[in-house]
Amino acid sequence: MSSTTTPAIARIETEINANPVMLFMKGNALFPQCGFSARVVQILTHLGVKFQTANVLEDAELRDGIKSYSQWPTIPQLYVKGEFVGGCDIVTEMYQSGELETLLVEKGVAHTPTA
Repeated sequence: MSSTTTPAIARIETEINANPVMLFMKGNALFPQCGFSARVVQILTHLGVKFQTANVLEDAELRDGIKSYSQWPTIPQLYVKGEFVGGCDIVTEMYQSGELETLLVEKGVAHTPTA
């Protein structure tokens, strides 16, 4: 992270700190605008996790800022209790292996998986 905080970086930090599960994505939870974002929304929904989203397509500074903030080149990006978890592939692998649910439990994030 640079020593200069831009408005986008300040917004990112505010969102991550204010929301236990924060997803920076293309579109929103009701209308994902890419398959990778849709998959992460589907996984979180299946796990019964309450989460907030930020649509990077609405704000170019946010889109560039989140990539810079995390040092991760792709969207979506998932944060749990302030910790960067990863993008679609990592979240999918963690979900399939049970690691994502373990992380939620360890971080004290309420969730109710659907059967």
